[in-house]
Amino acid sequence: MSSLFNPLKPHTPLAPHASHEPLAPHKLHPLFLGSDHAGWDMKEAIQTMLETEGYEVHDLGDETFDPNDDYPDFGYVVAKQVAEDPLARGILFCGNAQGICITANKVKGIRAGTGYNVYAVKTMRTDDDTNVLCLPGRVISTEEAKEMVHIWLKTPFSGEERHMRRLEKIKKIEDMGGLTKK
Repeated sequence: MSSLFNPLKPHTPLAPHASHEPLAPHKLHPLFLGSDHAGWDMKEAIQTMLETEGYEVHDLGDETFDPNDDYPDFGYVVAKQVAEDPLARGILFCGNAQGICITANKVKGIRAGTGYNVYAVKTMRTDDDTNVLCLPGRVISTEEAKEMVHIWLKTPFSGEERHMRRLEKIKKIEDMGGLTKK
């Protein structure tokens, strides 16, 4: 294995990142939303909720329900916007949330996670400092999604050394373009 994971080698902590802070409506950091047809209804409901609460929301599509659209189109544009703005966060929706999450994670700087329950959503913020939340429109209810979005937006990154160390390893893998075993 590469020396990247040598436990004797000191690691360099991650630089502070804006996503470590919880978002609140008064901060007005941009939120980018996107979904395919399978998550469209849920996205519309979440967008309405967030705008009512005072968040700065940008709907990157799909703008109308289209049963023939494809999740990579929306996962990519949302992830790209989030990657370009360290204060931004993204919320993506598709049928099971996996495909759109895979797409988002192909963009450098994105840490997307799939929210199936409150525990997963809370720990993806405290432990993994996710900047994109992916929700499964065919698996959870809109009410569950609303609760998860609130938790995800208001939960800060813990900043614990072990989580910082792990995120730094992920960043190194991303910067290297992957790892190869020797």
